[in-house]
Amino acid sequence: MKPDVFRQELAKIGIDLSDEQMNQFKIYYELLVEWNQKINLTAITELEEVYLKHFYDSITLATTLDLGKESYSLCDVGAGAGFPSIPIKIVYPNLEISIVDSLNKRIKFLTLLCDELNLENVNLYHDRAETFGQNKAHRESYDFVTARAVARLNVLSELCIPLVKKNGQFLALKAAKSEEEVQESKKAIATLGGKLADEIEISLPFSEDKRYIVVIDKKKETPNKYPRKPGTPNKKPLI
Repeated sequence: MKPDVFRQELAKIGIDLSDEQMNQFKIYYELLVEWNQKINLTAITELEEVYLKHFYDSITLATTLDLGKESYSLCDVGAGAGFPSIPIKIVYPNLEISIVDSLNKRIKFLTLLCDELNLENVNLYHDRAETFGQNKAHRESYDFVTARAVARLNVLSELCIPLVKKNGQFLALKAAKSEEEVQESKKAIATLGGKLADEIEISLPFSEDKRYIVVIDKKKETPNKYPRKPGTPNKKPLI
């Protein structure tokens, strides 16, 4: 997907990018490739692949929400090179974005990236999701929390649902549909105060690739003991 096609495909789903936003994506791509030679940010570096599988893919999250309506707060857990939150921020500058990542090298890249893109109201935190979720300044304070990670849904739920405010949503971006994974997570989701609301299938243009957005509504406060100490959610997932 070349940049001009990227712009055209987004217009088809009601997202019209300005020349300034297109330039921000150009700078994003150039910095991503440059920094990827220093630290491992992504295995995908070819221009057309980045625009499709990172930029467009990230923005699909916005097709399930009306993000332009208010100055919502969105927290991206384990954002890595900034996906999905930075592409969404470029499209919706009204959002207040918080990114938490456990690797300080990635936070340094994101700091430079936000400066170069002139992005405001982006907060970067070098922390483990488990300790971040127990921080009273952040716990149950975000309208939306998202994660585009390979961890299973019951693990992601423990890391992310504690950060969602009541009546907010956790949105998990998955590359594959798994009824088994969703089913095994239902008890954990309920324990954490959430309720499975939807699983949305999205097709990427010009490819057979599917993406799935698992939508979890925050119905009740999360019990204080969650998330458990660092490493525990992965070692002993809630079932």
